[in-house]
Amino acid sequence: MADHQQKTHAQQTQDHPHHPDMKMPDPEQVSKAMSNIAERSQRLVNDFLTRQATNTDTSTDPDPMNVGKAFMEMTSRLMSNPAKLVEAQMSLWQDYMSLWQNTARRMMGEQAEPVVEPDRGDRRFKDESWQENDIFDFIKQSYLLSSRWLTSVVHDVDGLDDKTAQKVDFYTRQFIDALSPSNFVMTNPEVLRVTAETGGENLLKGLEHLLSDLERGGGKLRISMTDETAFEVGRNVAVTPGHVVYQNDMMQLIQYTPTTEKVAQVPVLIVPPWINKFYILDLREKNSFIKWCVDQGLTTFVISWVNPDEHHKDKSFEHYMDEGILAAIGAIQKQTGTEKVNAVGYCLGGTLLSSTLAYMAAKKDDRISAATLLTTLLDFSEPGELGVFIDEDQLAALDERMEKCGYLDGADMANSFNMLRANDLIWSFVVNNYLLGKEPFPFDLLYWNSDSTRMPAAMHSFYLHNMYEKNKLIEPGGITLKGVPIDLGNIKTPMYMLSTREDHIAPWLATFKGTPMFGGKVKFVLSASGHIAGVVNPPVSNKYCYWTNNRKVKDPEAWLKGATQTEGSWWTDWREWLKDYAGPEVDARDPAKGKLKPIEPAPGSYVKVRAV
Repeated sequence: MADHQQKTHAQQTQDHPHHPDMKMPDPEQVSKAMSNIAERSQRLVNDFLTRQATNTDTSTDPDPMNVGKAFMEMTSRLMSNPAKLVEAQMSLWQDYMSLWQNTARRMMGEQAEPVVEPDRGDRRFKDESWQENDIFDFIKQSYLLSSRWLTSVVHDVDGLDDKTAQKVDFYTRQFIDALSPSNFVMTNPEVLRVTAETGGENLLKGLEHLLSDLERGGGKLRISMTDETAFEVGRNVAVTPGHVVYQNDMMQLIQYTPTTEKVAQVPVLIVPPWINKFYILDLREKNSFIKWCVDQGLTTFVISWVNPDEHHKDKSFEHYMDEGILAAIGAIQKQTGTEKVNAVGYCLGGTLLSSTLAYMAAKKDDRISAATLLTTLLDFSEPGELGVFIDEDQLAALDERMEKCGYLDGADMANSFNMLRANDLIWSFVVNNYLLGKEPFPFDLLYWNSDSTRMPAAMHSFYLHNMYEKNKLIEPGGITLKGVPIDLGNIKTPMYMLSTREDHIAPWLATFKGTPMFGGKVKFVLSASGHIAGVVNPPVSNKYCYWTNNRKVKDPEAWLKGATQTEGSWWTDWREWLKDYAGPEVDARDPAKGKLKPIEPAPGSYVKVRAV
């Protein structure tokens, strides 16, 4: 009876194309949209052909990242052990047989447990049809079985060196993620449903979004992650009051307006990474680390790095130290009359701060009273998945590209970071923007993520070769700055080191290796969550926890096993630690009334320069 009803319903759908659940497209709207799409497509093609005709790039390497070489080596090793490959294929065949049997049982109305399920948190298959519809459940499980099999096969190949194995694993995952059935119209039930409900309007809008992103990227696809018109730096992000009190070719120094009558005598200097803009620490009032510091009675200064162009081609790592941190310290001394500052370095800013501290130690300069390193790599022997982009051939190709224009384009760096979380930062937007035809949701964090910065050729080449490739920072005298060999072991400055447990950019097992490198007291703290959320975790949110362990432990896992877990934000723990180095209370300092003449209101003009 049930089968008869299903067949009758299917026949009715065929006999009556104007099904009540389906919307027929408006021919006039379709014609207008297609005309607009054709015009814009033709313009993009013409622009592409013009660029090709005037392209002076003589590089002919079709595979600068050596992905093909890595997979050829993997295939050769794999084929040398045919028994293992046959065993893997038999295992996959058995899994598929179980899937066929379970699907057949479900179609006959029986209950059947899934052979494989998505990981918790995998939002690609959140639509109910992936579970409730037999066909889409089969498609989903078939994909998951194949991806699990492929991942296992390439991961278990014997004889590959670590670098090649990492590259194979990484690009295999990129391939698997790209082929998810959720990324295609005909195998995504939500897209099919919306297409039927809108008469295909979603696909037309999606095509228009695709063209807009191509136009915005100058012919390269620059996926919109958020509604960028919803935000403006200085209007609704980066709004903590203050003034730019000093600037040079490399940075603007912002001093924030106090909100307390008394402040700690020793001011705080925040050194953000120049790979991103500083306002990740000042997105909104409720989650602004900068605003919180000001409210805690800390005279707070922040470096706002310049967004480099071809004129900064020769700016080196030394320039970021000399015209960045050292210049900022000098300006703060003049502005406040204090001899010392407490410095905070975030990510790459922390690597620069550590290098600067080593240089200052060699020069007997003790103007930094205490230092804080947030998610900072010092030992680059295990840099996580970013290491997949670092090898001699890739760096040579990158150097050649940077030499031509004087910098690394911000979009190139952003794409590398997005690939680390491709499903969240690439494919989810492909589905939302292009297949579902939806507008990107306004989200300040994604606006900041899209506000990329460029890298000066000299600095970026030095950083990648000496840190990531050769790991020279941990060698005494391995790196020379302004003619001075530096040694992290000479740093006696008290250190507060924060890492985050789910960090995919600076893995905490790697950052922990930095703890024994310093010659002074070090407090290591581990926060829950990742590279951004674990740092930008205000106490009012009470969202994540953190771990502390006062014992000196060499092994990170042993450290964590013996650590004390505390609910809430590490910010309060850091503020308590800082009290010993903050000095007595003094009258609050108004940046508009200091010895340095205010140049312009915060957040300044440097941060407003966009790379794209």
